[in-house]
Amino acid sequence: MSPEDCRLAAAYIRVSTDDQVELSPASQLVEIRKWGSANGYIVPDEFVFVDEAKSGRRVTGRDEFRRLIGSAKQKPKPFDAILLWKFSRFARNRDDAVLYKSILRKQLHIEVISIKEPIAEGKLGIIMEAMIEAMDEYYSINLAEDVKRGMEEKHRRGELQSTPSFGYAAQDGILVPLEPEASYVREMFSRFLSGQGFFPIARWLNDMGIKTHRGSAFDNRAVEYILRNPVYIGKLRWNPTGRTRRNYDDPNILVVDGKHQPLVDINIWNAAQDRISQLKAMHKYHGRPLGSGRDWISGVVRCASCGGTMIFAKPNYWKCNNYVRGRCKTSQHISGDTLKESILARLRADATASEPLRFNIRQTSSNAADELSLLQQRKAGIQKRMERLRDAYLAGAESLEEYAAAKAITLRQIQDADQRISEAEKRIADSATPQPVCTAIRSAAKTLTNSSSTLEQKCEAIHSICDRIDWDKAKNTLAVHYRFVLP
Repeated sequence: MSPEDCRLAAAYIRVSTDDQVELSPASQLVEIRKWGSANGYIVPDEFVFVDEAKSGRRVTGRDEFRRLIGSAKQKPKPFDAILLWKFSRFARNRDDAVLYKSILRKQLHIEVISIKEPIAEGKLGIIMEAMIEAMDEYYSINLAEDVKRGMEEKHRRGELQSTPSFGYAAQDGILVPLEPEASYVREMFSRFLSGQGFFPIARWLNDMGIKTHRGSAFDNRAVEYILRNPVYIGKLRWNPTGRTRRNYDDPNILVVDGKHQPLVDINIWNAAQDRISQLKAMHKYHGRPLGSGRDWISGVVRCASCGGTMIFAKPNYWKCNNYVRGRCKTSQHISGDTLKESILARLRADATASEPLRFNIRQTSSNAADELSLLQQRKAGIQKRMERLRDAYLAGAESLEEYAAAKAITLRQIQDADQRISEAEKRIADSATPQPVCTAIRSAAKTLTNSSSTLEQKCEAIHSICDRIDWDKAKNTLAVHYRFVLP
């Protein structure tokens, strides 16, 4: 066939990471051009699109595939067909395969041809192509499940399957301490438990020129990730559903014993987790790091009219942030010294008040609350067992004597659960008595008035007891909304 009679075609080639036996991109191109030459197609170099080490499950990340589709949409159409080694090279996701083939064939009038999977024309060809697409998707899903099962089994054996964490290097598949990084990790835990936060620790590391394993500077998130990582107590953490993405309470996370040497003691690590929980309860998820503001009242004092944050204004005043931006009609203008002294006076008065403060207990995650929840779940399970015993007796599966004996045992278990629930509730109530509340207020006031306290320590002190402080200039009132993280 003469070149004048040939039609133009594009070649799309994809080689995924799991393709052990597939032809190389160059070999696929040779076969595609050989088939095209025999069937009246020419494949110019500018119409060769190659994605290497890419999965066919998704279109995202396949830059050459998207460039192919973009080229196909040009007017006039640049080629008459797209030639593939196999349909699986085009897409292993059946929805994507149907969508893009429909666009190419029906809207752009460009044929999609597999040179190794000849499809008959007509209705039978439609069925055959659909079956091939379904088998390709089945293969991809089945392969992904097999890989995940293998990774999970490897993880349960305590084998490393990720890059080494900061403070470690990998040797023969096992983590080994890497100095001086290991010493920095121990110092991070020590500084954190001595009162420093994520932000100052990150600043300390950056001042020394220390980088993460990715070569990046440290930030508060990187410090938190290290302090939360159980690898430093000899564990390995893995999430089979994907990256943890700072959701450290994800129920899918699997933590197993590793084969490596811990860097910190388990008690130190547990103490760090307790302090992290307290810090998280003190300020909002998107709040700025403690100690990064201008003063210890930053972020905690709010406008009584709109709830907006009070911000600093020169020379030494504080105003409603929304007023400055025209969203509030009240400036709440007040001297910084007057505001701080008023807050301290309120704290001192509440710490020594003869009448106890009124408060409501709102359950959050704590050891006592977790224990109570487990006990309540256990009691519910025992009660369901009692119902099943009754159903079995009524159905004739058990005799009266067997039912009576089992019922007596189950009732004793319910009574024991009730007693333990009562004790747990008492422990929670006792922890919220006015005495520790007043003690916490006095401790915070002492830190705020201590000239040797750092800005971060003062910020942590006020946030540990206050949810917010509302200033109302018109009424000349300061309303302190306390919040305590109870044991």
